[in-house]
Amino acid sequence: MRVEPIDCLRPRPEKVGEFTSLPYDVFTEGEARAYAAAHPTSFLAIDRPETNFPAGQDPYAPEVYEKAHQLLLDRQRDFTLLREERPCLFLYELTEASGHSQCGLVASCAIDDYLDGTIRRHEATRAEKEDDRVRHIKATGAQTGPIFLTYRDNYALDVILGLARSGEPLYDWTDELGVRQRVWRIARDAAIEAICATFATIDAAYVADGHHRLAAAARVCQDWRERDGASPDGSLRPYETFLAVLFPASQLRVLPYNRVVTDTGALSFEEFTRRVEEAGFSWSRPQAEPCTPTEHGTFGVFAKGAWYRLRWQGATTDDPYGQLDTALLHRTIVEGILGITDPRTDPRLSFHGGLEDPRALEPVAGAHGVAFVLYPTSVEELMAVADDGKLMPPKSTWFEPKLRSGLFIRRIDQARRQR
Repeated sequence: MRVEPIDCLRPRPEKVGEFTSLPYDVFTEGEARAYAAAHPTSFLAIDRPETNFPAGQDPYAPEVYEKAHQLLLDRQRDFTLLREERPCLFLYELTEASGHSQCGLVASCAIDDYLDGTIRRHEATRAEKEDDRVRHIKATGAQTGPIFLTYRDNYALDVILGLARSGEPLYDWTDELGVRQRVWRIARDAAIEAICATFATIDAAYVADGHHRLAAAARVCQDWRERDGASPDGSLRPYETFLAVLFPASQLRVLPYNRVVTDTGALSFEEFTRRVEEAGFSWSRPQAEPCTPTEHGTFGVFAKGAWYRLRWQGATTDDPYGQLDTALLHRTIVEGILGITDPRTDPRLSFHGGLEDPRALEPVAGAHGVAFVLYPTSVEELMAVADDGKLMPPKSTWFEPKLRSGLFIRRIDQARRQR
């Protein structure tokens, strides 16, 4: 695969903590407005520009995206954002209070590697969310949020990147969630060439998070290729690459992505439990404490004020997709019994990622709903499904810690840089 250094904007070190924010899509509308009001100079005001308008504003109106462009210019003019003097690579390390740490390479990757399947996705995208990011990229002339990629561990890369991390960090701060963030700049030509050459030996990378941003970047690339024609010297133009952070798979932490269905439809709870047993599951006795799965094929269930453990007793499969607990749950119960055929749009189904305490699902399920606690999907399962050319059910993985947005901003359209 092809990686290259990036020409980027980045915040002044003394501004990095107040400017960077969590990704735009982890906030509901209300949460985004509350965060932007409490942090008026944060990057979220650019990433979610509708927060600068009164409630009820159409978030997809042209003036909303133009506001994002103007705010991006404002942050350059007041020197919150600085332009890197030359294209560089960066190392980006996130360390949680629990001790978990992961360190990835910040670089640009080729859109063509995504289009030809060298960079593999595992999740379908929704047109309206793609359209939003397409408009945002075109309005700002920039890629403003990194795509979270992973790859199978490579010893040579571990050694090279480990050496690059030995110096003084460019940034070192702890965010509002208690995650320590450190960044190192890699500017030496020899180091950049060695890293890019070693990545060229990597057969495949995988999208962990950022499917909509990447799909949008690819659409912008294809649109502007039609506008500009072929590259005169064969080199990649800025919009033919995308901003990414690449992590070795062994460093990643995946948390469960749980589900709640608002009701059991026309079924009584007794009929529902019987149907679940007929589908191939066994039920435990009810208990007051949450049932947290400790292995694949088991699920915690909260319903009617009690917790249960479900265990799959049916046939197993060698198919990577069929082995997923998210696929099993959807096929047998969510669709098979509760009748939810489109999990992306059905209002009866909600997704809850990253919860450390399953009790938080109890009030969501209420008196009539059913909450399902899942065992986490592994990175190896993600890669196996993607290698097989399939897509996982929506919301199958929740990666933490989340990458900060606004830490690196790539300007990809000269015409939008100054206007």
